[in-house]
Amino acid sequence: MTFKCCAIIPSFNHSKAVGETVRLLRGAELPVFIIDDGSGEPSRAVLAALHAPDQGVIVHRFDTNRGKGGAVMKGFELARAAGFTHALQIDADGQHDLAMLPEFTALGEAHPGALIAGAPIFDETMPRSRRRGRRITHFWVGIETLSMRPADTMCGLRLYPIDHVTELLTTHQLGCRMEFDTEIFVRLIWAGIPIFFVPVRVVYPSGNLSNFDLLRDNWLIAKMHARLVLAMPLRLTQILRNRRRPADAPRHWSSLVERGAYWGLSILALFYRLTGRYGCMVAVFPIALYFHLTGSEQRRASREFLRRAYRAKGIDYDPGWVATFRHSLGFARKTVDTFAAWVGGIDPNAVVAIDKQTLDRVAASGQGILLIVSHLGNIEISRALLDDAQRSRIKLLVDTMHAQNFARVLNRFRPDAMLDTIQVTDMNPGTMIALKEAIEHGDWVAIAGDRTPVRGDERVSMAPFLGHDAPFPQGPYVLAHLLECPVYLMFCLRQGGGYGLYFEMFAQRITLPRHGKQAAITRWAARYAKRLESFCLIDPFQWYNFFDYWQSPPSDEKGATQ
Repeated sequence: MTFKCCAIIPSFNHSKAVGETVRLLRGAELPVFIIDDGSGEPSRAVLAALHAPDQGVIVHRFDTNRGKGGAVMKGFELARAAGFTHALQIDADGQHDLAMLPEFTALGEAHPGALIAGAPIFDETMPRSRRRGRRITHFWVGIETLSMRPADTMCGLRLYPIDHVTELLTTHQLGCRMEFDTEIFVRLIWAGIPIFFVPVRVVYPSGNLSNFDLLRDNWLIAKMHARLVLAMPLRLTQILRNRRRPADAPRHWSSLVERGAYWGLSILALFYRLTGRYGCMVAVFPIALYFHLTGSEQRRASREFLRRAYRAKGIDYDPGWVATFRHSLGFARKTVDTFAAWVGGIDPNAVVAIDKQTLDRVAASGQGILLIVSHLGNIEISRALLDDAQRSRIKLLVDTMHAQNFARVLNRFRPDAMLDTIQVTDMNPGTMIALKEAIEHGDWVAIAGDRTPVRGDERVSMAPFLGHDAPFPQGPYVLAHLLECPVYLMFCLRQGGGYGLYFEMFAQRITLPRHGKQAAITRWAARYAKRLESFCLIDPFQWYNFFDYWQSPPSDEKGATQ
Protein backbone atom coordinates (compact mmCIF):
# COMPACT_ATOMS: atom_id res chain seq x y z
CA MET A 1 0.00 0.00 0.00
CA THR A 2 1.32 3.45 -0.94
CA PHE A 3 2.08 5.72 2.01
CA LYS A 4 -0.41 8.60 1.95
CA CYS A 5 -0.39 10.93 4.92
CA CYS A 6 -2.55 13.80 6.13
CA ALA A 7 -2.75 15.86 9.32
CA ILE A 8 -5.57 16.10 11.87
CA ILE A 9 -5.89 19.18 14.12
CA PRO A 10 -8.53 18.98 16.87
CA SER A 11 -9.37 22.49 18.06
CA PHE A 12 -11.59 23.90 20.78
CA ASN A 13 -11.26 27.66 21.12
CA HIS A 14 -7.65 27.62 19.91
CA SER A 15 -7.12 30.00 17.03
CA LYS A 16 -3.97 32.04 17.72
CA ALA A 17 -1.44 29.50 16.45
CA VAL A 18 -3.53 27.27 14.23
CA GLY A 19 -2.96 29.36 11.09
CA GLU A 20 0.82 29.04 11.38
CA THR A 21 0.48 25.33 12.13
CA VAL A 22 -1.58 24.85 8.96
CA ARG A 23 0.97 26.83 6.94
CA LEU A 24 3.82 24.60 8.13
CA LEU A 25 1.85 21.43 7.47
CA ARG A 26 0.91 22.53 3.97
CA GLY A 27 4.55 23.50 3.41
CA ALA A 28 5.34 19.86 4.16
CA GLU A 29 2.69 18.91 1.55
CA LEU A 30 0.35 17.40 4.12
CA PRO A 31 -3.41 17.84 3.53
CA VAL A 32 -5.07 19.07 6.71
CA PHE A 33 -8.33 18.17 8.46
CA ILE A 34 -9.26 20.69 11.17
CA ILE A 35 -11.96 19.47 13.56
CA ASP A 36 -13.64 22.47 15.17
CA ASP A 37 -14.88 20.89 18.39
CA GLY A 38 -17.69 23.38 19.08
CA SER A 39 -15.54 26.51 19.38
CA GLY A 40 -17.14 29.80 20.25
CA GLU A 41 -16.38 33.16 18.69
CA PRO A 42 -13.90 34.45 17.62
CA SER A 43 -12.21 31.03 17.21
CA ARG A 44 -15.13 29.70 15.20
CA ALA A 45 -14.75 32.39 12.56
CA VAL A 46 -10.95 32.01 12.44
CA LEU A 47 -11.20 28.25 11.88
CA ALA A 48 -14.00 28.59 9.33
CA ALA A 49 -11.87 31.02 7.33
CA LEU A 50 -9.17 28.35 6.98
CA HIS A 51 -11.54 26.02 5.09
CA ALA A 52 -10.09 25.74 1.58
CA PRO A 53 -10.58 22.24 0.08
CA ASP A 54 -8.93 23.24 -3.18
CA GLN A 55 -5.80 24.12 -1.16
CA GLY A 56 -5.81 20.93 0.91
CA VAL A 57 -7.48 22.28 4.08
CA ILE A 58 -10.87 20.95 5.24
CA VAL A 59 -12.62 22.27 8.34
CA HIS A 60 -15.30 20.05 9.91
CA ARG A 61 -17.35 21.55 12.74
CA PHE A 62 -19.21 20.04 15.68
CA ASP A 63 -21.97 22.30 16.98
CA THR A 64 -21.32 21.08 20.53
CA ASN A 65 -18.05 20.14 22.18
CA ARG A 66 -17.37 16.39 22.12
CA GLY A 67 -13.87 16.36 23.58
CA LYS A 68 -10.42 15.94 22.09
CA GLY A 69 -10.81 12.19 21.60
CA GLY A 70 -14.11 12.63 19.81
CA ALA A 71 -12.58 15.23 17.51
CA VAL A 72 -9.55 13.08 16.68
CA MET A 73 -11.72 10.03 15.99
CA LYS A 74 -13.81 12.11 13.57
CA GLY A 75 -10.58 13.12 11.89
CA PHE A 76 -9.64 9.45 11.47
CA GLU A 77 -13.01 8.81 9.85
CA LEU A 78 -12.60 11.68 7.39
CA ALA A 79 -9.01 10.76 6.58
CA ARG A 80 -9.87 7.11 5.90
CA ALA A 81 -12.81 8.08 3.69
CA ALA A 82 -10.45 10.33 1.70
CA GLY A 83 -8.06 7.42 1.08
CA PHE A 84 -5.26 8.32 3.49
CA THR A 85 -3.20 5.54 5.07
CA HIS A 86 -1.69 7.61 7.89
CA ALA A 87 -2.75 10.60 9.96
CA LEU A 88 -0.52 12.99 11.87
CA GLN A 89 -2.36 14.20 14.97
CA ILE A 90 -1.20 17.60 16.21
CA ASP A 91 -2.62 19.94 18.82
CA ALA A 92 -3.85 23.37 17.73
CA ASP A 93 -2.13 25.42 20.43
CA GLY A 94 1.29 25.69 18.74
CA GLN A 95 3.19 23.97 21.55
CA HIS A 96 5.04 21.47 19.36
CA ASP A 97 8.13 22.17 17.27
CA LEU A 98 7.22 21.04 13.75
CA ALA A 99 10.84 20.99 12.58
CA MET A 100 10.77 17.24 13.22
CA LEU A 101 7.94 16.58 10.73
CA PRO A 102 10.29 14.99 8.15
CA GLU A 103 11.44 12.53 10.83
CA PHE A 104 7.83 11.50 11.54
CA THR A 105 6.89 10.98 7.90
CA ALA A 106 10.17 9.22 7.05
CA LEU A 107 9.70 6.73 9.90
CA GLY A 108 6.04 6.29 9.02
CA GLU A 109 6.87 5.51 5.41
CA ALA A 110 9.67 3.13 6.39
CA HIS A 111 7.50 1.37 9.02
CA PRO A 112 3.89 1.75 7.80
CA GLY A 113 2.46 -0.48 10.55
CA ALA A 114 4.04 1.48 13.41
CA LEU A 115 2.87 4.31 15.65
CA ILE A 116 5.33 7.24 15.48
CA ALA A 117 5.01 9.19 18.72
CA GLY A 118 6.48 12.43 19.97
CA ALA A 119 8.79 12.20 22.97
CA PRO A 120 8.42 15.71 24.43
CA ILE A 121 11.43 17.76 25.45
CA PHE A 122 10.10 20.40 27.83
CA ASP A 123 11.69 23.67 28.88
CA GLU A 124 11.24 25.84 31.94
CA THR A 125 7.82 27.08 30.73
CA MET A 126 6.16 23.78 31.68
CA PRO A 127 4.00 24.17 34.81
CA ARG A 128 4.95 21.96 37.75
CA SER A 129 1.42 20.61 37.99
CA ARG A 130 1.74 19.24 34.44
CA ARG A 131 5.03 17.54 35.33
CA ARG A 132 3.45 15.84 38.33
CA GLY A 133 0.44 14.72 36.31
CA ARG A 134 2.59 13.22 33.59
CA ARG A 135 4.69 11.31 36.11
CA ILE A 136 1.54 9.76 37.59
CA THR A 137 0.31 8.75 34.15
CA HIS A 138 3.70 7.30 33.17
CA PHE A 139 3.65 5.22 36.36
CA TRP A 140 0.27 3.68 35.56
CA VAL A 141 1.14 3.13 31.90
CA GLY A 142 4.23 1.22 33.02
CA ILE A 143 1.95 -1.08 35.03
CA GLU A 144 -0.63 -1.41 32.26
CA THR A 145 1.95 -2.34 29.64
CA LEU A 146 4.29 -4.26 31.98
CA SER A 147 7.06 -2.24 30.41
CA MET A 148 9.12 0.90 30.94
CA ARG A 149 9.39 1.32 27.17
CA PRO A 150 6.69 3.97 26.55
CA ALA A 151 8.63 7.23 26.85
CA ASP A 152 5.49 9.37 26.79
CA THR A 153 1.83 8.58 26.11
CA MET A 154 0.43 12.10 26.44
CA CYS A 155 2.25 14.03 23.72
CA GLY A 156 -0.22 15.56 21.27
CA LEU A 157 2.00 14.98 18.24
CA ARG A 158 1.95 11.47 16.76
CA LEU A 159 1.56 9.66 13.44
CA TYR A 160 -1.07 6.92 13.35
CA PRO A 161 -1.49 4.02 10.89
CA ILE A 162 -5.18 4.48 10.09
CA ASP A 163 -6.01 0.83 9.36
CA HIS A 164 -4.75 -0.30 12.78
CA VAL A 165 -6.57 2.55 14.50
CA THR A 166 -9.82 1.80 12.65
CA GLU A 167 -9.62 -1.85 13.67
CA LEU A 168 -9.08 -0.82 17.30
CA LEU A 169 -11.96 1.68 17.31
CA THR A 170 -14.40 -0.86 15.87
CA THR A 171 -13.70 -3.33 18.69
CA HIS A 172 -13.23 -1.01 21.68
CA GLN A 173 -15.00 2.07 22.98
CA LEU A 174 -12.38 4.66 23.93
CA GLY A 175 -12.72 7.76 26.05
CA CYS A 176 -13.66 10.87 24.12
CA ARG A 177 -11.87 13.54 26.12
CA MET A 178 -8.40 14.11 27.52
CA GLU A 179 -7.97 10.44 28.44
CA PHE A 180 -8.04 9.50 24.74
CA ASP A 181 -4.32 10.03 23.94
CA THR A 182 -3.11 7.70 26.68
CA GLU A 183 -5.80 5.04 26.24
CA ILE A 184 -5.34 4.59 22.50
CA PHE A 185 -1.57 4.46 23.04
CA VAL A 186 -1.82 1.67 25.63
CA ARG A 187 -4.30 -0.34 23.57
CA LEU A 188 -2.09 -0.09 20.47
CA ILE A 189 0.82 -1.42 22.57
CA TRP A 190 -1.42 -4.26 23.74
CA ALA A 191 -2.19 -5.01 20.09
CA GLY A 192 1.52 -5.36 19.35
CA ILE A 193 1.85 -2.23 17.21
CA PRO A 194 5.55 -1.19 17.00
CA ILE A 195 6.29 2.18 18.59
CA PHE A 196 8.92 4.67 17.50
CA PHE A 197 9.67 7.86 19.44
CA VAL A 198 10.85 11.12 17.91
CA PRO A 199 12.11 13.83 20.30
CA VAL A 200 10.05 17.02 19.97
CA ARG A 201 10.53 20.32 21.73
CA VAL A 202 7.40 21.46 23.57
CA VAL A 203 6.78 24.91 25.00
CA TYR A 204 3.95 26.46 26.97
CA PRO A 205 3.42 29.90 25.38
CA SER A 206 2.56 32.82 27.60
CA GLY A 207 -1.21 33.21 27.85
CA ASN A 208 -1.78 29.76 26.36
CA LEU A 209 -5.36 28.52 26.77
CA SER A 210 -5.73 25.11 28.37
CA ASN A 211 -8.87 23.05 27.78
CA PHE A 212 -7.97 20.67 30.61
CA ASP A 213 -10.77 20.61 33.20
CA LEU A 214 -9.02 19.86 36.48
CA LEU A 215 -11.86 17.91 38.11
CA ARG A 216 -13.64 16.34 35.13
CA ASP A 217 -10.58 15.31 33.13
CA ASN A 218 -8.64 13.99 36.12
CA TRP A 219 -11.69 11.91 37.05
CA LEU A 220 -11.97 10.57 33.48
CA ILE A 221 -8.24 9.78 33.38
CA ALA A 222 -8.47 7.97 36.73
CA LYS A 223 -11.43 5.90 35.45
CA MET A 224 -9.52 5.14 32.24
CA HIS A 225 -6.52 3.79 34.17
CA ALA A 226 -8.82 1.74 36.41
CA ARG A 227 -10.53 0.32 33.33
CA LEU A 228 -7.21 -0.62 31.73
CA VAL A 229 -5.80 -2.20 34.91
CA LEU A 230 -8.98 -4.26 35.39
CA ALA A 231 -8.78 -5.40 31.75
CA MET A 232 -5.18 -6.57 32.12
CA PRO A 233 -5.86 -10.08 33.50
CA LEU A 234 -8.02 -10.91 30.47
CA ARG A 235 -5.27 -9.83 28.11
CA LEU A 236 -2.19 -10.84 30.08
CA THR A 237 -0.99 -13.38 27.53
CA GLN A 238 -1.46 -10.87 24.73
CA ILE A 239 0.35 -8.13 26.67
CA LEU A 240 3.31 -10.37 27.45
CA ARG A 241 3.51 -11.52 23.84
CA ASN A 242 3.36 -8.03 22.36
CA ARG A 243 5.16 -5.95 24.98
CA ARG A 244 8.58 -6.09 23.24
CA ARG A 245 9.30 -4.07 20.13
CA PRO A 246 10.41 -6.24 17.16
CA ALA A 247 14.21 -6.55 17.07
CA ASP A 248 14.35 -5.93 13.32
CA ALA A 249 13.24 -2.30 13.53
CA PRO A 250 16.36 -0.23 14.27
CA ARG A 251 15.94 3.29 15.54
CA HIS A 252 17.88 6.46 15.03
CA TRP A 253 19.86 7.42 18.13
CA SER A 254 17.76 10.57 18.62
CA SER A 255 14.59 8.49 19.10
CA LEU A 256 16.12 6.91 22.22
CA VAL A 257 15.06 9.54 24.69
CA GLU A 258 17.07 10.32 27.79
CA ARG A 259 16.39 7.72 30.47
CA GLY A 260 17.94 9.48 33.48
CA ALA A 261 15.10 11.04 35.48
CA TYR A 262 15.75 14.56 36.77
CA TRP A 263 14.95 13.64 40.37
CA GLY A 264 17.24 10.61 40.19
CA LEU A 265 20.14 12.65 38.88
CA SER A 266 19.44 15.33 41.51
CA ILE A 267 19.65 12.73 44.28
CA LEU A 268 22.87 11.40 42.75
CA ALA A 269 24.30 14.93 42.70
CA LEU A 270 23.35 15.43 46.34
CA PHE A 271 24.91 12.07 47.24
CA TYR A 272 28.10 13.19 45.50
CA ARG A 273 28.17 16.29 47.69
CA LEU A 274 27.82 14.13 50.80
CA THR A 275 30.10 11.20 49.99
CA GLY A 276 32.41 12.37 47.21
CA ARG A 277 33.31 10.73 43.94
CA TYR A 278 34.02 7.19 45.16
CA GLY A 279 31.03 7.06 47.48
CA CYS A 280 28.90 8.22 44.56
CA MET A 281 30.20 5.35 42.43
CA VAL A 282 28.89 2.92 45.06
CA ALA A 283 25.48 4.62 44.96
CA VAL A 284 25.37 4.60 41.17
CA PHE A 285 25.83 0.82 40.98
CA PRO A 286 22.14 -0.08 41.64
CA ILE A 287 21.04 2.76 39.35
CA ALA A 288 23.19 1.40 36.53
CA LEU A 289 21.82 -2.07 37.24
CA TYR A 290 18.24 -0.81 36.99
CA PHE A 291 18.78 0.91 33.64
CA HIS A 292 20.67 -2.11 32.36
CA LEU A 293 17.82 -4.46 33.28
CA THR A 294 15.15 -2.22 31.75
CA GLY A 295 17.12 -1.21 28.63
CA SER A 296 16.79 -4.22 26.33
CA GLU A 297 17.60 -2.17 23.24
CA GLN A 298 20.71 -0.73 24.84
CA ARG A 299 21.82 -4.22 25.91
CA ARG A 300 21.45 -5.52 22.36
CA ALA A 301 23.43 -2.57 20.99
CA SER A 302 26.16 -3.07 23.59
CA ARG A 303 26.49 -6.76 22.79
CA GLU A 304 26.55 -6.15 19.03
CA PHE A 305 29.23 -3.46 19.33
CA LEU A 306 31.45 -5.47 21.68
CA ARG A 307 31.23 -8.51 19.43
CA ARG A 308 32.21 -6.48 16.35
CA ALA A 309 35.01 -4.68 18.21
CA TYR A 310 36.64 -7.83 19.55
CA ARG A 311 36.27 -9.55 16.19
CA ALA A 312 38.15 -6.60 14.66
CA LYS A 313 40.88 -7.28 17.23
CA GLY A 314 41.01 -10.89 16.04
CA ILE A 315 39.24 -12.25 19.12
CA ASP A 316 36.15 -14.44 18.83
CA TYR A 317 34.26 -13.04 21.78
CA ASP A 318 30.57 -13.53 22.58
CA PRO A 319 29.81 -10.95 25.28
CA GLY A 320 27.22 -12.00 27.81
CA TRP A 321 25.20 -10.27 30.50
CA VAL A 322 28.24 -9.52 32.69
CA ALA A 323 30.06 -7.83 29.79
CA THR A 324 27.12 -5.64 28.79
CA PHE A 325 26.55 -4.64 32.42
CA ARG A 326 30.23 -3.73 32.70
CA HIS A 327 29.66 -1.56 29.62
CA SER A 328 26.66 0.15 31.28
CA LEU A 329 28.57 0.63 34.52
CA GLY A 330 31.38 2.30 32.57
CA PHE A 331 28.89 4.85 31.26
CA ALA A 332 27.65 5.45 34.82
CA ARG A 333 31.24 6.05 35.92
CA LYS A 334 31.70 8.47 33.06
CA THR A 335 28.64 10.43 34.23
CA VAL A 336 29.98 10.63 37.79
CA ASP A 337 33.45 11.64 36.63
CA THR A 338 32.03 14.36 34.37
CA PHE A 339 30.00 15.80 37.23
CA ALA A 340 32.97 15.53 39.59
CA ALA A 341 35.27 17.30 37.15
CA TRP A 342 32.90 20.23 36.77
CA VAL A 343 32.42 20.72 40.52
CA GLY A 344 36.12 20.45 41.33
CA GLY A 345 36.23 16.87 42.56
CA ILE A 346 38.97 15.69 40.19
CA ASP A 347 42.57 16.88 40.10
CA PRO A 348 43.29 18.59 36.75
CA ASN A 349 46.47 16.51 36.59
CA ALA A 350 44.28 13.41 36.24
CA VAL A 351 44.11 14.15 32.51
CA VAL A 352 47.48 13.61 30.84
CA ALA A 353 48.09 14.76 27.27
CA ILE A 354 49.72 11.95 25.27
CA ASP A 355 51.20 14.40 22.76
CA LYS A 356 51.52 17.46 24.95
CA GLN A 357 53.88 19.26 22.57
CA THR A 358 51.32 19.30 19.76
CA LEU A 359 48.54 20.38 22.11
CA ASP A 360 50.63 23.17 23.64
CA ARG A 361 51.83 24.35 20.23
CA VAL A 362 48.31 24.65 18.81
CA ALA A 363 46.99 26.30 21.97
CA ALA A 364 49.85 28.82 22.00
CA SER A 365 49.50 29.64 18.29
CA GLY A 366 46.21 31.46 18.80
CA GLN A 367 44.88 29.90 15.61
CA GLY A 368 41.28 28.82 15.37
CA ILE A 369 40.66 25.15 14.61
CA LEU A 370 37.84 22.70 14.05
CA LEU A 371 37.98 19.91 16.62
CA ILE A 372 36.25 16.60 15.85
CA VAL A 373 35.34 14.70 19.01
CA SER A 374 33.23 11.61 19.70
CA HIS A 375 31.23 9.67 22.28
CA LEU A 376 34.18 7.39 22.89
CA GLY A 377 35.72 7.91 26.31
CA ASN A 378 35.03 11.15 28.16
CA ILE A 379 35.92 14.21 26.15
CA GLU A 380 33.79 16.37 28.48
CA ILE A 381 36.12 15.77 31.41
CA SER A 382 39.00 17.36 29.52
CA ARG A 383 36.89 20.47 28.84
CA ALA A 384 35.84 20.66 32.48
CA LEU A 385 39.44 20.56 33.72
CA LEU A 386 40.76 23.25 31.38
CA ASP A 387 41.58 26.63 32.82
CA ASP A 388 38.94 29.33 32.28
CA ALA A 389 40.82 31.05 29.47
CA GLN A 390 41.30 27.89 27.37
CA ARG A 391 37.79 26.60 28.09
CA SER A 392 36.23 29.84 26.85
CA ARG A 393 37.97 29.28 23.51
CA ILE A 394 36.06 26.04 22.87
CA LYS A 395 32.67 26.43 21.20
CA LEU A 396 31.00 23.04 21.54
CA LEU A 397 28.30 22.04 19.08
CA VAL A 398 26.00 19.75 21.08
CA ASP A 399 22.52 18.28 21.14
CA THR A 400 21.35 18.54 24.75
CA MET A 401 17.76 17.80 23.63
CA HIS A 402 18.60 14.21 24.53
CA ALA A 403 20.41 14.93 27.81
CA GLN A 404 18.37 17.77 29.27
CA ASN A 405 18.02 16.22 32.71
CA PHE A 406 21.78 15.92 33.16
CA ALA A 407 22.28 19.44 31.78
CA ARG A 408 19.71 20.86 34.22
CA VAL A 409 21.31 19.15 37.23
CA LEU A 410 24.82 20.18 36.22
CA ASN A 411 23.67 23.76 35.63
CA ARG A 412 22.55 24.00 39.27
CA PHE A 413 26.04 23.21 40.53
CA ARG A 414 28.18 24.74 37.77
CA PRO A 415 26.26 27.29 35.63
CA ASP A 416 29.22 27.96 33.33
CA ALA A 417 29.33 24.29 32.28
CA MET A 418 26.82 24.97 29.52
CA LEU A 419 28.38 28.21 28.39
CA ASP A 420 29.91 28.23 24.91
CA THR A 421 27.67 25.38 23.78
CA ILE A 422 25.60 25.66 20.61
CA GLN A 423 22.63 23.43 19.75
CA VAL A 424 23.38 21.55 16.53
CA THR A 425 19.64 21.45 15.79
CA ASP A 426 19.70 25.26 15.69
CA MET A 427 22.33 25.61 12.95
CA ASN A 428 21.42 28.44 10.58
CA PRO A 429 23.23 31.11 8.54
CA GLY A 430 23.54 33.29 11.62
CA THR A 431 25.20 30.46 13.52
CA MET A 432 27.61 29.87 10.65
CA ILE A 433 28.62 33.52 10.68
CA ALA A 434 29.20 33.35 14.43
CA LEU A 435 31.33 30.21 14.05
CA LYS A 436 33.38 31.83 11.31
CA GLU A 437 34.01 34.80 13.57
CA ALA A 438 34.97 32.44 16.40
CA ILE A 439 37.60 30.76 14.20
CA GLU A 440 38.99 34.12 13.17
CA HIS A 441 39.14 35.02 16.87
CA GLY A 442 41.26 31.94 17.58
CA ASP A 443 38.55 29.76 19.12
CA TRP A 444 38.21 25.99 18.79
CA VAL A 445 34.90 24.78 17.35
CA ALA A 446 34.20 21.20 18.50
CA ILE A 447 31.74 18.88 16.76
CA ALA A 448 30.99 15.17 17.21
CA GLY A 449 32.01 12.98 14.30
CA ASP A 450 30.10 9.86 15.36
CA ARG A 451 26.43 10.92 15.48
CA THR A 452 24.24 11.20 12.38
CA PRO A 453 21.96 14.25 12.00
CA VAL A 454 18.86 14.44 14.18
CA ARG A 455 16.72 15.67 11.30
CA GLY A 456 16.91 12.85 8.82
CA ASP A 457 19.69 10.75 7.35
CA GLU A 458 20.17 12.45 4.01
CA ARG A 459 23.44 14.07 5.13
CA VAL A 460 25.37 10.91 5.93
CA SER A 461 28.10 8.91 4.27
CA MET A 462 28.61 5.18 4.65
CA ALA A 463 32.11 4.21 5.77
CA PRO A 464 33.74 0.95 6.92
CA PHE A 465 33.71 0.67 10.71
CA LEU A 466 34.63 -2.50 12.58
CA GLY A 467 34.14 -4.59 9.47
CA HIS A 468 30.74 -3.22 8.41
CA ASP A 469 29.55 -0.03 6.74
CA ALA A 470 28.06 2.47 9.17
CA PRO A 471 26.50 5.93 8.60
CA PHE A 472 28.70 8.88 9.55
CA PRO A 473 27.63 12.54 9.51
CA GLN A 474 28.83 14.75 6.68
CA GLY A 475 28.52 17.85 8.86
CA PRO A 476 32.10 17.96 10.25
CA TYR A 477 33.66 17.97 6.77
CA VAL A 478 31.19 20.44 5.27
CA LEU A 479 31.78 22.68 8.29
CA ALA A 480 35.56 22.35 7.91
CA HIS A 481 35.26 23.35 4.27
CA LEU A 482 33.21 26.44 5.17
CA LEU A 483 35.39 27.49 8.11
CA GLU A 484 38.64 27.10 6.12
CA CYS A 485 40.74 26.15 9.13
CA PRO A 486 42.93 23.25 10.34
CA VAL A 487 41.10 20.17 11.63
CA TYR A 488 42.21 18.15 14.67
CA LEU A 489 40.91 15.06 16.43
CA MET A 490 40.63 14.68 20.19
CA PHE A 491 39.93 11.55 22.26
CA CYS A 492 40.01 11.23 26.04
CA LEU A 493 40.20 7.64 27.34
CA ARG A 494 40.21 6.39 30.90
CA GLN A 495 43.60 4.87 31.70
CA GLY A 496 44.35 3.49 35.15
CA GLY A 497 43.25 6.03 37.74
CA GLY A 498 43.25 8.93 35.29
CA TYR A 499 42.62 9.85 31.66
CA GLY A 500 44.81 10.01 28.59
CA LEU A 501 44.14 12.90 26.19
CA TYR A 502 44.93 12.17 22.54
CA PHE A 503 45.25 15.19 20.25
CA GLU A 504 46.28 14.86 16.63
CA MET A 505 46.03 16.71 13.33
CA PHE A 506 43.43 15.34 10.94
CA ALA A 507 43.87 17.80 8.05
CA GLN A 508 45.58 21.11 7.49
CA ARG A 509 42.58 22.12 5.41
CA ILE A 510 39.52 20.32 4.03
CA THR A 511 38.46 21.61 0.63
CA LEU A 512 35.48 20.01 -1.09
CA PRO A 513 35.44 20.17 -4.89
CA ARG A 514 32.33 21.38 -6.66
CA HIS A 515 32.29 18.26 -8.79
CA GLY A 516 32.54 14.99 -6.91
CA LYS A 517 31.73 16.66 -3.60
CA GLN A 518 29.87 13.66 -2.16
CA ALA A 519 32.70 11.29 -3.02
CA ALA A 520 35.19 13.61 -1.34
CA ILE A 521 33.07 13.81 1.83
CA THR A 522 32.80 10.02 1.88
CA ARG A 523 36.59 9.71 1.72
CA TRP A 524 36.99 12.07 4.68
CA ALA A 525 34.29 10.19 6.62
CA ALA A 526 36.08 6.90 5.93
CA ARG A 527 39.36 8.39 7.13
CA TYR A 528 37.72 9.53 10.34
CA ALA A 529 36.01 6.15 10.83
CA LYS A 530 39.39 4.46 10.56
CA ARG A 531 40.89 6.68 13.29
CA LEU A 532 37.80 6.26 15.48
CA GLU A 533 38.05 2.50 15.09
CA SER A 534 41.70 2.47 16.13
CA PHE A 535 40.88 4.29 19.37
CA CYS A 536 37.81 2.12 20.00
CA LEU A 537 40.01 -0.96 19.95
CA ILE A 538 42.17 0.44 22.77
CA ASP A 539 39.22 -0.18 25.12
CA PRO A 540 35.86 -1.07 23.52
CA PHE A 541 34.10 -0.71 26.88
CA GLN A 542 34.54 3.06 26.67
CA TRP A 543 32.22 3.29 23.64
CA TYR A 544 29.08 5.10 24.80
CA ASN A 545 26.78 4.99 21.76
CA PHE A 546 24.13 2.61 23.11
CA PHE A 547 22.08 2.21 19.94
CA ASP A 548 22.28 0.27 16.68
CA TYR A 549 25.22 2.21 15.30
CA TRP A 550 25.05 0.52 11.91
CA GLN A 551 21.33 1.38 11.57
CA SER A 552 20.51 -1.96 10.02
CA PRO A 553 18.73 -5.13 11.09
CA PRO A 554 20.87 -7.20 13.48
CA SER A 555 23.57 -9.13 11.69
CA ASP A 556 23.41 -12.81 10.96
CA GLU A 557 26.29 -13.39 13.32
CA LYS A 558 25.54 -15.95 16.01
CA GLY A 559 23.55 -14.48 18.87
CA ALA A 560 23.51 -10.95 17.46
CA THR A 561 19.88 -10.35 18.33
CA GLN A 562 19.78 -12.17 21.64
